[in-house]
Amino acid sequence: MRSYEDEIKQLIIDVLQLEDVTPADIASDEPLFVDGLGLDSIDALELGVAIQKRYGITLSADSEETRRHFASVHALGLMIDSNRKK
Repeated sequence: MRSYEDEIKQLIIDVLQLEDVTPADIASDEPLFVDGLGLDSIDALELGVAIQKRYGITLSADSEETRRHFASVHALGLMIDSNRKK
């Protein structure tokens, strides 16, 4: 299985313009929202659009499943890997 985690970390930094943050600063299993990285709903929207463009994946903002995928970098990586195989 290809790991997308490093790509996702860099994508988060680039899309959200996080200054003074490196991929090494983002733990793969740490929560992306509230605790952990502390992203908000606007960040989620921007990140979701970037993931859809980069990986050609369709995401539903209303879906509980999509919310689970955005729990961590690791969860996003698994979702991307799974969808890319289809």
